[in-house]
Amino acid sequence: MTDAARHPPLILGSTSRYRRELLQRLRLPFEVVAPAVDETPRPGEAPAALALRLALAKARAVAQAHPQAVVIGSDQVADLDGEAIGKPGDHERARAQLRRLSGRSAVFQTAVAVVRLAAGYERALLAPVTVRFRELDDAEIERYLRLEQPYDCAGSAKCETLGIALLAAIDSDDPTTLVGLPLIRTCELLRGAGIDPLRP
Repeated sequence: MTDAARHPPLILGSTSRYRRELLQRLRLPFEVVAPAVDETPRPGEAPAALALRLALAKARAVAQAHPQAVVIGSDQVADLDGEAIGKPGDHERARAQLRRLSGRSAVFQTAVAVVRLAAGYERALLAPVTVRFRELDDAEIERYLRLEQPYDCAGSAKCETLGIALLAAIDSDDPTTLVGLPLIRTCELLRGAGIDPLRP
């Protein structure tokens, strides 16, 4: 019997290539389905609450159309003194974000959710990462932005490539979290939903 026959279908509810590349590390077959979710923060919503809500909303949205599948949703919000700092979207906003983050610490609130409607399974976990930025001058910021164009990354911090040079320190219990999908917590949730990468 193949792994696919033993396991329920696995779906990553995300358009992020970073999350797709991370999930591939688990060597599980999976599909990618884009979730239709409004990511607008609610008034007064804390960054951690926003990340958890959106991760669950993405997983639920995809699970509605695929109730037999195990669906992963994830979201990341940079938290600067309680203020949510999202994806910049363009060069000017990215520059402004990095100027604000220069010399400061931010918490990247990364949430992962797993939903399997057919089994009545739904759980979400938060994986915060504290990141301390170096003092950055405008020339460093411009070179980084020109080379990496990290406009789809929360807080403009693309740490898996040149963005690591922006940082002074990273404090996390899972090295994959800052990239966008905390694999330790993802494995925990997948086991609860009936998929174990080490027990095919």
